[in-house]
Amino acid sequence: MFLDRDGVVTEPVWNPATSAYESAHHVSDVALCTGSLEAMRQLQSAGFELFIVSNQPSYAKGKVSLEELQAIGHDVNRRLAEAGIRLRQAYYCYHHPNGVVADYTGACACRKPGTYFLRQASHEFGIDLRRSWMVGDRDTDVECGQRAGCRTILVAHPHSDQVGSSRPDYAADNLLEAVPFIVAERTRTAVAVSDGGTSDEDGR
Repeated sequence: MFLDRDGVVTEPVWNPATSAYESAHHVSDVALCTGSLEAMRQLQSAGFELFIVSNQPSYAKGKVSLEELQAIGHDVNRRLAEAGIRLRQAYYCYHHPNGVVADYTGACACRKPGTYFLRQASHEFGIDLRRSWMVGDRDTDVECGQRAGCRTILVAHPHSDQVGSSRPDYAADNLLEAVPFIVAERTRTAVAVSDGGTSDEDGR
């Protein structure tokens, strides 16, 4: 189970300098989306392994230090761990094609909709991408999952942008709302296997 972070697990934060909702730039601004912890608990209880895959270009754009972005990532991990959620790995892309920090500016392999991190997880942890899900709040998240061969869910967070052109397998208002669909799909495919079909039940 691959989860985008901002808009799925954590709340986007209003940035008055850009008049837009963005990723948190300070640990004190981190807030979890309503229902995200419960959703992750339910997915974990259902046997799904959990990964975060997130674009975090604010350092490349000169908005915040890399150390602060990394501290935010650690804080999210801490909050999940304290809630009993075992995050298998968190993958962050800090690049942006139009950044201002030289070493983090330009095309990269890891920025979604590229599939680099999903394929890295597949290699490192033995994840079958065809039996996996990518959940995000942007079209690029859906495209990333589809390119990797995953099933996809688009979360309609009210502060998300860059949506409207993708065709996910399912759309939901939040991660918690998507859980019953994900679990039902695994049950459906498990029944199909018991009836003599090809196994596709082990969602990741």
